[in-house]
Amino acid sequence: VQLQAYGGGLVQPGGSLRLFCVVSGSILSIGRMGWYRQVPGKQRELVATITKIFITTYADSVKGRFTISRDDDKKMVYLQMNDLIPEDTAVYYCNADIWSKAGYQPNCWGQGTLVTVSS
Repeated sequence: VQLQAYGGGLVQPGGSLRLFCVVSGSILSIGRMGWYRQVPGKQRELVATITKIFITTYADSVKGRFTISRDDDKKMVYLQMNDLIPEDTAVYYCNADIWSKAGYQPNCWGQGTLVTVSS
């Protein structure tokens, strides 16, 4: 099982980015999916999660600006980020609970994608 995140980059304050994460491997089902972020020297923090029945949660700092969504047919999770601020600068990681042919694998991580918000 692999999670591959992409879509990061440099964006000016007030701009938008969309992050993508694709899950690959012998996948039977995907449960909760989420995005986290980490700034050097700080702990990784939750950004947003979405359950299999599309219930979403968001960190207070991103509510109203970020939207998480998923497409189970494509085995993908997305993070639409609008009205970006410099404090959103971080490495963003996708995360998922996965049932594969190897069994239940909770808390699977992808590699990070860097988002830099700067003028």
